Amino acid sequence: MGTEALTRLAEERVDHRFKGLPPDADGLTVGELTAQRRNLFRDGDGFTTPVLALSAERLEHNLALMETYTARHGLAFAPHGKTSMAPQLFHRQIEHGAWGITLAVPHQVRVARAFGVQRVFLANELVDAPALRWIAGELAADPEFRFVCYVDSVRGVELMDAALAGTARPVDVVIELGAGEGARTGVRTEAECAAVAAAVAAVPTLRLVGVAGYEGEVPRADPERVRAYLARLVALAADLDKSGRFDGAEEIVVSAGGSAWFDAVADVFAAIPELSRPVLKLLRSGAYVSHDDGHYRRLTPFGRVPEEGALEPAFRLWAQVVSRPAPEQAFANAGKRDAAYDLDLPAAQVVRRNGEERPATGITVTGLSDQHAWLRTEPGADLEVGDWIGFGLSHPCTSFDKWQLIPVAEADGTVVDYIRTFF
Repeated sequence: MGTEALTRLAEERVDHRFKGLPPDADGLTVGELTAQRRNLFRDGDGFTTPVLALSAERLEHNLALMETYTARHGLAFAPHGKTSMAPQLFHRQIEHGAWGITLAVPHQVRVARAFGVQRVFLANELVDAPALRWIAGELAADPEFRFVCYVDSVRGVELMDAALAGTARPVDVVIELGAGEGARTGVRTEAECAAVAAAVAAVPTLRLVGVAGYEGEVPRADPERVRAYLARLVALAADLDKSGRFDGAEEIVVSAGGSAWFDAVADVFAAIPELSRPVLKLLRSGAYVSHDDGHYRRLTPFGRVPEEGALEPAFRLWAQVVSRPAPEQAFANAGKRDAAYDLDLPAAQVVRRNGEERPATGITVTGLSDQHAWLRTEPGADLEVGDWIGFGLSHPCTSFDKWQLIPVAEADGTVVDYIRTFF
């Protein structure tokens, strides 16, 4: 099913739905356009600004680096798919050793299943009855499908059980341990966790298989607080195991890991004691696939452990200068509809003119309108109407979601693939 669905992506027709693509490509299939190996920067090849591109080389580097990292530290890996919502990237992540894909809401699970993803970790409590019945149908129809989701309340267990009444396979659940007072979701105390575990044990529709959490929500996070929370998560797994709460499980899932503290997860999970069953130490970092030039560049654990390697920002948004109304001001034709801006504004990196590329010295993005980037230009900044500017972006999750079909370009601008997203 997955291979056939991916093949159909290449058969989709290029048209007005897809920003930045050559107008004369209308009517071609994505596969036909890919085979033409057009170049982003060659006038005759027709790409229009704004256009978001992924670096082919950096994308592959990041996939390989996290495969090596997780293997070195004995971690299974279920990267968070909500970052890209791109089934082509899901499959590349799995080819690079991922156990499965993490997702957040039912629609995302439907996308993953439509493209043949066989292991899904839903990092949320699922209490939507129609979605639960659909999940039950998927589990009944496909014995190889593995699905795990959070529970974080007795009420949630009751709602799940009511929706799943009469289903053939129980749904595997993990108790989410909250990261502290004022944090996001999750059970706040170990006593409440015990009550949720007892509620799961009392119903035939659910099977408790582990514990999970998100250390990125630890209040005033620092290495000490993050490690203390992860140690609580490990201790909770051990306590529930000692109480026999995982007796129906084949393995015990212990899961955590965003993109800011996976080094702490690796360290603490390395000390998980021997339990009654094999332990699946499941990391869920997702932003690594494209990395970025802002938020995650500053937060990445590879900055703390440089001997492990370094992720590379794979996105570049190309826009064109369309106005130069004053010596200290210019405007480019990319704005909030095109660029992530929830964490940081885009950063001007390079300027292209007449086939030559140079650093964007003295050019700063000061704001975004819907379709314009406001640029401050320092004295001596060499910028003209018609120049292309390449911007680095911050926050992959809100970069992918603005583009339905993203060119993957080699270093010289040759486009070798197109990534389809489903948001």
